[in-house]
Amino acid sequence: MRRTISLLFACAMLPAFAASNMPVVTLDQPALRQLASAPSEAQLHATIEKLIGFGTRHTLSDTQSDTRGIGAARRWVKSRFEAISRECGGCIEVVTPSQSFTGKRSPQPTEVMDIVAIKRGKGDPKRVIVMTGHLDSRVTDVMNTTSDAPGANDDASGVAALIEAARLLSREDNQATLVFAALSGEEQGLYGGKVLADYAVAQGWQVEADLNNDIVGNSRGQNGAVDNTLVRVFSEGTRSTETLAQADYRRYHGGEVDSPSRNLARYMERLANQYLPDFRVKMVYRTDRFGRGGDQVPFLEAGFPAVRVTEGHEDYTRQHQDLRTENGVQYGDTLDGIDFRYLARVTALNTLTMASLARAPAPPQGVKIDGALATDTTVTWKPQPGAAGYVVHWRDTTAPQWQHSAPAGDADRLVLKDVVIDDWFFGVSAISADGYESPVVFPGDAGSFERAIPAKSSVPAR
Repeated sequence: MRRTISLLFACAMLPAFAASNMPVVTLDQPALRQLASAPSEAQLHATIEKLIGFGTRHTLSDTQSDTRGIGAARRWVKSRFEAISRECGGCIEVVTPSQSFTGKRSPQPTEVMDIVAIKRGKGDPKRVIVMTGHLDSRVTDVMNTTSDAPGANDDASGVAALIEAARLLSREDNQATLVFAALSGEEQGLYGGKVLADYAVAQGWQVEADLNNDIVGNSRGQNGAVDNTLVRVFSEGTRSTETLAQADYRRYHGGEVDSPSRNLARYMERLANQYLPDFRVKMVYRTDRFGRGGDQVPFLEAGFPAVRVTEGHEDYTRQHQDLRTENGVQYGDTLDGIDFRYLARVTALNTLTMASLARAPAPPQGVKIDGALATDTTVTWKPQPGAAGYVVHWRDTTAPQWQHSAPAGDADRLVLKDVVIDDWFFGVSAISADGYESPVVFPGDAGSFERAIPAKSSVPAR
């Protein structure tokens, strides 16, 4: 019998569990509580200031200069990751995957290079948690490669957050592999996301999550709304890779709001509620902002779970703009538009999520439910390496977050007495011996965290 967690599994060996509104006890993790306040505003400021100093980071800009352009910016980020690795005794490997692209916004073949820091997992290194942000910047004309394009918020803020997360998590233990990636080519066609997604496939990574941070540093909206307590997490509903047969099954049995990406968003909201009392996640049931896209899209198209993290209120006068002042309005994505305390809280959310995922077991596989023409529901799953136990969750079909839960011990099934299968959505999470929990997995193909066969996406590039 594997060791179980007494608080969670005291009643787990019962053959059936009576429905209850009492949730399973969520253990407090001191290590996560420390990480919640660990991000440094000074570190974030220094990174954004340095990136702005390269003038423009347009994907098609100079790659040879040591002081200006995308090439200089990439080399600096690489040196920063290497410095973090030296501080942890070489715990981080830095790679630079690249591809050449030609397209509407890249008329000549252009090398798009990502700067990727990899901290291998000690227990399950093929299972990978990714954090991304894009290094490139632009002004009003997406083909203007020479004008100053500071890109302080879009997206030096995301790159600063991932570098700071790498610095903090370089000191922590992780069972799964952690990846921190500064991508290029986002503004020209989401090319950097494709480079990294293709690299993940080629390396045989089992990507459990991509947390794409894009525009995460501003707390003041264009309409004057100021809110430094809210961040949006966008997640797709049905999977980008869904087949016609899977769609037919899902339309009849449910799963439209339970993709692995959406349950990843729920996971982030729960962590924020527990460890960031002055900060909240707003789950948005869309892949991205309306009519726009980000580097999480190539991960979704490759069959991996991914979400987009973006500030709660955007200011469009500071996005994709020439530096200028018109009618008293300052246009341009400059340093004075960053709220560093807010950015530190977004960084904390990402750091907590990566640490928790990397210490928890992999999400359960083979989750199934049965109970047609019955008053009880039976939930089954496959035993998961590294799991000390499991928890079965259920919620009303119109509820955004899981409402009820029951411990299952280290079994591979649980019967929920007097819980009628017709009226609820169900899921299962895995728990480590020290109390770290995986995301909840919805039954069947709709909710599986396993990589699915890619399908062509119609989501527009930004």
